[in-house]
Amino acid sequence: MDFRLVPRGEDRNYTGFLTKTIVYTGSLILFLASFGLTISSIAVPRWVSYDSPTFHYSYGLHRRCSSVEGACWGFPKREDCHGEDRYFCSMWRSVGFLMSFAVVLEGMSLVAFLIVLSGGKRLRESGWKVLSLFILLSVVVQAASMGIVAYLFDNEKRFFPGWVLSDSWVFCTVSWCVSLFCAAALILAAYTLPSEGGYELIPDNEG
Repeated sequence: MDFRLVPRGEDRNYTGFLTKTIVYTGSLILFLASFGLTISSIAVPRWVSYDSPTFHYSYGLHRRCSSVEGACWGFPKREDCHGEDRYFCSMWRSVGFLMSFAVVLEGMSLVAFLIVLSGGKRLRESGWKVLSLFILLSVVVQAASMGIVAYLFDNEKRFFPGWVLSDSWVFCTVSWCVSLFCAAALILAAYTLPSEGGYELIPDNEG
């Protein structure tokens, strides 16, 4: 008895293609929102803030703002990092570096999304590995940034009662949570959704 290779059922091929494309597209949309939140957390100078009826004061990753002066200025500067403040400045600069690195990783993730979505079956079947790795790395970096700021908030004397973890800190937290969900969805889809099909052996009864 001879065997020959024939394409698997077209319905299965179409179902696998459709479901994986939907997962990738949906994850991309959510990831774009996450990327926007990451950019906002860097651009908006409100990681830690103090608001009272008379004045407002806030720290961003690269700027410090005060309603008393009515302006924002670069932070931390060299003159801000002497004596006991040196540790705080080093940690704060580390957060700025980590968040910039997170943007790079998320940019690489977006490129990977586009490559996978514009590619063929092979990329849709295996591209999730590199893509989810980039996303998870960005999650780790952002979670570390969030944790460092939370640690400084709890331990630095400059943040006396009345200071709060503010908008940018929330943006960062929501961003890595959404990214983590995207990575989990891609990994889960890879292991649970049907394959896009291929070829299978059937007996050839002729002759």
